[in-house]
Amino acid sequence: MTPYLALSILLIYFIILIAISIKTSKGADTNSFFTANKSVPWYLVAFGMIGTSLSGVTFISVPGAVGTKAFSYFQMVLGYTVGYFFIATVLMPLYYKLNLISIYQYLKTRFGFWSYKTGSAFFLLSRTLGSAVRLYIAAKVLQIAIYDPLGVPFEVSVVITIMLIWVYTYKGGIKTIVITDTLQTVFLITAVALTIYLISKELNFGFGEMITSIKDSSYSEIFFFDGGWADSKNFFKQFISGAFIAIVMTGLDQDLMQKNLTCKNIGEAQKNMFWFTITMVFVTFMFMCLGALMYIYMNQKGLAIPALTDDLYPNLALKIFSNPSLGFSGLLVSITFLIGITAATYASSDSALTALTTAFCVDFMNIEDKGEAQRKKIKNYVHIGFSVLFMIVIFIFNALNSTDVISATFQIASYTYGPLLGLFAFGIYTKYEVKDKFVPMICVLSPILTYALVQLIETYGNYKFGFENLLLNGLITMIGLLLFRKNTIK
Repeated sequence: MTPYLALSILLIYFIILIAISIKTSKGADTNSFFTANKSVPWYLVAFGMIGTSLSGVTFISVPGAVGTKAFSYFQMVLGYTVGYFFIATVLMPLYYKLNLISIYQYLKTRFGFWSYKTGSAFFLLSRTLGSAVRLYIAAKVLQIAIYDPLGVPFEVSVVITIMLIWVYTYKGGIKTIVITDTLQTVFLITAVALTIYLISKELNFGFGEMITSIKDSSYSEIFFFDGGWADSKNFFKQFISGAFIAIVMTGLDQDLMQKNLTCKNIGEAQKNMFWFTITMVFVTFMFMCLGALMYIYMNQKGLAIPALTDDLYPNLALKIFSNPSLGFSGLLVSITFLIGITAATYASSDSALTALTTAFCVDFMNIEDKGEAQRKKIKNYVHIGFSVLFMIVIFIFNALNSTDVISATFQIASYTYGPLLGLFAFGIYTKYEVKDKFVPMICVLSPILTYALVQLIETYGNYKFGFENLLLNGLITMIGLLLFRKNTIK
């Protein structure tokens, strides 16, 4: 695939998104930007959330990880279903009852001013770092496939990309995002399904043969009960972690919950979460089947498997299948990969940009107390500010040029969600009031203490932490809140 063809595909893609934005933003005000006037059909929210939940990192990493971890990730996905059930039955009724725009307004109602600001600040930190990293990884893939051959510097391509995201989100906000994410989810799922079909065709597999080959391969093992808690693939470790990851990274995350709050009522929002869960499980399983099929293809053709599993899908799609001898089928794999990773990345990034703008405007700029003209002005400035912040973080990652920095950033993000877990759990499951002014101190110290304990246990206890640090972090936050509770009960 030539860089000019790839660039043309990318331009057509963004033209479609901008056209949707123009259509959906007609007559839009700030209420449309923040809540879509609570008029979005539940099925659009459910389907569009798939694209938001799956980033470009997932698009690349899940299929690649099958080579070393088989289908063990599916154990975590099963845990997600428990977390999503909790969100639908506990958190969402609470958010709808309080008629929230920012979900962190609950902390103000429950504990007070400083708890509210602290919860929102931790979200802003987590989402800014996480979304910028996801966008950075996809931008590097697009740089190799498109911009390097054209001589366009990385910094220029990043500025262009973020400006395009800003253009189609700045006016319509969440009202536009729900529609564009639905379209991008279609692209993402189509890319995976079509790649599976084309690789199967190259292997001369029918549907039944494909299923049998995946099932009989060493890659398809799902459940791992041996090895104890020290094993990163242990079923109970993965399942429990999955449940809590879903709760904090969906239920306590303004980005994902803002979409749910656009539904007309709690009944439709719960219906949305139910169908989202089913679709999410199915799509993730497709990703793992794709991974197994790619490894089978590489082995049968005698091709070298990349040392880094994340390089498998890009290498296969953009290099191996770009060989002219494979003809149109090979070109189609390259095109679908490009569209798929673009859809997965920008469905996550545009949604995060809108959620960050909403949280900052509502939680720190008190936008609800202002007139429409002033609200729109503040919203636009904040939207631009977070767009620029995304660029700065991406440029920093590029300057450091280290995958270890990226891994460390995701690890930091897992720590920053711990205080949110502790705050919401303490608020929902206890009746204690807290000394609100001490909450920022508790939430800052909790990740630090968690990190120290993790290092101590891993050094002397022969135990390797995965996402359990999230649970430990939440527990330490709850203990801190308990120590600084008031004598009164709410």
